[in-house]
Amino acid sequence: MNAAAALPAPAFTVLIPARLSSTRLPDKPLADIGGVPMVVRVAQRAMQSQAARVVVAADHSRILEACAAHGVQAVATRADHPSGSDRLAEACAQLGLSGDDIVVNVQGDEPLIDPALIDAVAALLPARPDAAMGTAAHAIHTLADYANPNVVKVVLDARGLAHYFSRAPIPHARDHAGAAWWDAGHAGAPPGYAPLRHVGIYSYRAAFLRAFPTLAPAPTEALEALEQLRALWHGHRIAVHVTDSAPGPGVDTPADLARVRELLG
Repeated sequence: MNAAAALPAPAFTVLIPARLSSTRLPDKPLADIGGVPMVVRVAQRAMQSQAARVVVAADHSRILEACAAHGVQAVATRADHPSGSDRLAEACAQLGLSGDDIVVNVQGDEPLIDPALIDAVAALLPARPDAAMGTAAHAIHTLADYANPNVVKVVLDARGLAHYFSRAPIPHARDHAGAAWWDAGHAGAPPGYAPLRHVGIYSYRAAFLRAFPTLAPAPTEALEALEQLRALWHGHRIAVHVTDSAPGPGVDTPADLARVRELLG
């Protein structure tokens, strides 16, 4: 675990992008979990962090109404934003956040998000003036996850900054291809090392968040379908908090929703 985890979280705002349309799970932000809409569940978890405020950035009146019914602050954003970052940039401007204010982007389909993880990612940027963004990762333990293109990997430098994010199995161990080379029992494994799975939570300074949508998309971003590669392509650095445990499951499909409903009783 890196040093940011030991620092107190600075004053920060959590923004939760919420888009009603979803190909695999219609009306996903409003999916019922124990009588509470999913986006409200996410906000309630975020409120357990040290955030000064938690705000949902919604694209539809139904989401705004659901938030209001449960006492969650929400702002209306345009429905035609191409990404969550664009939606948050609009919300950031609406809320009048100043350039150095810290914003944490918590995805609206993470009802099991750990409040402590939110605090750790928020604490990255004050400790790392050389970074424009912060995010998180945890060790990969199985060969199946390492090979799975839906599991995004990240490789760090000696300072805890991201070298690269990829859907490919990186770093590639040339002499141990096809094996769980990081396992302590595997001959030649670097001691105490394992590939890292990226966790989709981000922190930004408000000025960078507002500027991010104006950056030209990167070729690597288009190839990998990973928006964070745009920042690296343009020379911005991303600090990474390495957590000891994997976060709770997110919700992308009906099967994911059923699993989360069971976990939350």
